[in-house]
Amino acid sequence: MTRILGVDLGSARIGLALSDPSGTLASPLAVLARSGDRKRDHRAIVAAARENEAGCIVVGLPRSLSGKQGPAELATLDEIEELRSAVPDDITVDAYDERFTTVIAQRSLVESGMRRSDRKKVVDKVAAAVMLQSYLESQS
Repeated sequence: MTRILGVDLGSARIGLALSDPSGTLASPLAVLARSGDRKRDHRAIVAAARENEAGCIVVGLPRSLSGKQGPAELATLDEIEELRSAVPDDITVDAYDERFTTVIAQRSLVESGMRRSDRKKVVDKVAAAVMLQSYLESQS
């Protein structure tokens, strides 16, 4: 199995997480600051996938609690389509429900005793790892 890159698309930052080669465990990888240029951001995501030998990119989809498509989900679906056009043929792009991942990430960081200022620096990659771990578990 190939590694999978998890992506949490935020308006200011993009959280990245990476699976182990067996596709069992997700770990936080990095936080990318949004550049203001989606194409540049997508190139950075693809570069991270290449650098880490990921054959799949899984993007968190911010679904509403009701399950209906809201503005955040529609905007993310548009960005996923743009990302799909930026990746080479040997990398696939999937979407996966990310409801509650940031809340879970925040809670786990608070419980670990991390200070608020430090949490802000890592919460996006931890949320990406929570989403990717859920995706990996759904695939087995």
